Amino acid sequence: MSYDILLQNAVLITLFSETLLLILNIIAFAGSIKILKNWDFKATTVQQYKLEKISYLIVLIITVSLIFNILLLPYFAYTIESLSAIVPGAMCAAGVISANDYGNPLLLLKILILFFVGIWLIINHEDLKAKNYPYTKKKFWFFIVIFIMIVASYVLEIAYFTHISLQKPVSCCSVIYGLSGNNSIPFGLSTAMIVAIFYLLVLLNLLFIWQKKAYALALSSMVFLFVAYYGVIHFFGTYIYQLPTHICPFCMLQGEYYYIGYLLWGVLFLTTFFGIANAVLKRIIKKEIEAFYRYAFITLALFVMITAGYVLVYLLRNGVWL
Repeated sequence: MSYDILLQNAVLITLFSETLLLILNIIAFAGSIKILKNWDFKATTVQQYKLEKISYLIVLIITVSLIFNILLLPYFAYTIESLSAIVPGAMCAAGVISANDYGNPLLLLKILILFFVGIWLIINHEDLKAKNYPYTKKKFWFFIVIFIMIVASYVLEIAYFTHISLQKPVSCCSVIYGLSGNNSIPFGLSTAMIVAIFYLLVLLNLLFIWQKKAYALALSSMVFLFVAYYGVIHFFGTYIYQLPTHICPFCMLQGEYYYIGYLLWGVLFLTTFFGIANAVLKRIIKKEIEAFYRYAFITLALFVMITAGYVLVYLLRNGVWL
């Protein structure tokens, strides 16, 4: 276990921010338990009146803390990227995030929390719009699930940062994501096949968006996320780097590539989120939001334009494919 990495400014800011948010979430968790035990909107008692006032405060705390959780994910990515300058062997965030067994699970958990946070914010918005607060108990139960995930993420984050060594070299992205690495295309698919499946899923998603099929779109969006990830790594990303052998999802976060990775992965997340959201909402609050179909279309179109744009620009400039 090494604590040297904790002295880095970006890490200190990240952990300090995460600690403050954890304290806020603990306060919100305690308030949520109290509300869940005693909430009865039909009651006209003094206790219910107090609970309604407490509920407003707890909802405000939760909303603020969860919004900051959203903002902290790109900063976490920036922190990991900044550490590549001091971690031996790391050329980008890929080596840093893979420096120990905690990094990749932590990143996946943070992304999952982001999805849950988005759903909670929607449920809360729908609850506050209604006159009788029909989703109050559901949203507080949902927050408890998020709270457990946030605590797990915080513990993982401490373990991750304290187990990064500044003496032991890590693998660079060419080793981690190369043909011999753990990100070769699964099921024996070729690059051409993964690109073909990518565009077929784009058409399938557009069909389900047009038909407003929430569950079909959710399933298609999850498959698209999987395929798009490998499509970016093995095909579209090489046009960002303008190098056919450069296969990495993290280097595009660097200034050398105009930080396009933040936009690219962010839009892919939003595409998946809006594609899945209505299916989840139908299960939790028996309601779907029609605007999300439009948002799913917009973000999907934007993702396709970004990825295809790099390929077309390279082809027009050089007259050849990579």
